[in-house]
Amino acid sequence: MTGRSAHPVLPPVLRGWLGAVAGLAGLSVVLLGILYAGGSEPGGVDRRLSSPEADGVGPPWRRLALALDFLGEPVGSVLLVTALVAGCLLVRRPRAAVLTVAGAGAGVAVATLLKHLVGRTIHGDGNLSYPSGHTTFATALALAVALLATGRLGLGRTAGMALVLGFALVAGAAMGWAQVALGAHYPTDALGGFCTALAVVPATGWLIDRAVRRPDGGPDGRPDMSLEGSPDASRHGGTADGTAYGGRGGGPSR
Repeated sequence: MTGRSAHPVLPPVLRGWLGAVAGLAGLSVVLLGILYAGGSEPGGVDRRLSSPEADGVGPPWRRLALALDFLGEPVGSVLLVTALVAGCLLVRRPRAAVLTVAGAGAGVAVATLLKHLVGRTIHGDGNLSYPSGHTTFATALALAVALLATGRLGLGRTAGMALVLGFALVAGAAMGWAQVALGAHYPTDALGGFCTALAVVPATGWLIDRAVRRPDGGPDGRPDMSLEGSPDASRHGGTADGTAYGGRGGGPSR
């Protein structure tokens, strides 16, 4: 991708802040994992926030929770990702489409790996619970959409971070609530999934931008004016350093 078609998935004004957020989120994931490693019981925070009913909430909230849960299941997730990728391509943001797939995939992969490393279970039946993969998935998709919107709208640092974190928080809270309401996860599992996405998606976006940098080494979306054949060079009949075509340097070729 070169020229005007190169739209970075991480808006330059947000890169530093997103890096800091990713670092803090990653640290939170590790600390929570250490705290609940090998456990099978809810912590103090979990007891205060979890539903007292063994099977979670009842109707009509259960139907809403099941609908949200479906979006994180194989069929629902494929449909959702396909729709978002199509939207990215429709607005001519192929890198955002790649981030949608790669960010969600990497987030779920990391969450799955962490489940086996941490070994926390729920209901005593061997179901690994930390962190919540559904919450990771929903948060990752929200981050991809928010980053696309930030870039297209040309938002500044404050507005952009508010939009990105706001989208992530709403999506993560909604899916996390559904998982807790259905009795599939503890609240701290949902928090771990939310933080996993915050750590993984910015890193994935940075890697995508690095991987598709212009082959001439110039910055994304801008022509490299230091190369031979630049507008200034062609206007003066020479190269960018002032050397005339066909000459040894200095003045015009004779």
